[in-house]
Amino acid sequence: MSSLPTVLVSGAGVAGLATAWWLRHFGFPVTVVEKAPLLRDGGHAVDIRGVALDVVKAMGLHDALQAQRTRLRGLCMLDRQGEPVSVDDSRTFSGGRLDSPDIEIFRDTLCRLLADAAGARQDICYDEHITALSPTPTGMTVSFARQLSRSYDVVIGADGVYSSVRRQAVHAGDDCLVPLGGALAFYSAPDSLVLDDREGMYREAELGVVVYPDASGRELRVGAGFGAEVDARLRRDVAAQKALTRVRLRDLGGRWQPLVDALDTTDAFYFGELVQVKLARWSNGRVALVGDAAHCASPFSGQGTSLALVGAFVLARELANQPGSPQAAFARYEARMRPFVDLNQALVDMTREGPVPDAQMRAAANGIALPDLSPTRYPSALA
Repeated sequence: MSSLPTVLVSGAGVAGLATAWWLRHFGFPVTVVEKAPLLRDGGHAVDIRGVALDVVKAMGLHDALQAQRTRLRGLCMLDRQGEPVSVDDSRTFSGGRLDSPDIEIFRDTLCRLLADAAGARQDICYDEHITALSPTPTGMTVSFARQLSRSYDVVIGADGVYSSVRRQAVHAGDDCLVPLGGALAFYSAPDSLVLDDREGMYREAELGVVVYPDASGRELRVGAGFGAEVDARLRRDVAAQKALTRVRLRDLGGRWQPLVDALDTTDAFYFGELVQVKLARWSNGRVALVGDAAHCASPFSGQGTSLALVGAFVLARELANQPGSPQAAFARYEARMRPFVDLNQALVDMTREGPVPDAQMRAAANGIALPDLSPTRYPSALA
């Protein structure tokens, strides 16, 4: 049996699954719990760029991710009736220039690949979440919603912007959520627009809508961003979220109408306020945060997935270097990651009318000196 610390990871999104991959690679016994009943379907296209590409290459996933990329071939600006206004086949709004080495991939596809690579698809404890965390002299006692309490040496919170682990063990309040003055809804809808594998986009002062075909070509992924006040009640009320999104899309007609109507029937729906997470610290004792739970940059940065992948590696690597001293490992993790996070959070400018300039995004995407990525330097449970 391994003498390395036992680790509980809360959250089976990009950050949690990547953290589980690296921890297993370094030989740690890992358990993953996920509140959802299954890996979540749907979601928007995400980008892997800069040093995050080095991370996925070290994981042996680069070719598989390339094979599953969105392969969008340009950007089509649309009017209120969904009719084409202009076409730019050099870039997309969300992913940047098409001649870059970046990988644009749907979030659910990325999560499935990460889960399979980590050998975690069958080992994730779904429909489960942490209800209480209690420190002991040698670890953490964890209470769950559905199973008996258990003890772990280390707990990693990878459970998103509204992280329960963060509230219970690192920072109790919501004052770490810095609002950006808007909300973002993503959902799936039948393909009623002929976009010829391009991203479609409509923009006005208080509304931006982006659509793109999914990998099957039978559905569209729809993202709508708009100004909104989001309170705690709205965060928990999906029907109210859909109603608000429909109100914000009410002036769109013509070819948009079937996509607006799909709000009533879609099961693949995500809604969140646009915020950044800014914390004085990302850990407390034997509990650490990774990904959006620690430092959400907001979807408007285009860097959240890359931050999650890089942070997962740095956290696991530092823990592998100092397995007997999680607090010291977490301090090293934060010292390495915080300047990188600051660069990427600074990309967000809600007054900007176009995408982040390519040079600025490229500088932020490469703004960290990664520790040694050599897989031979550490023990591997997968070898």
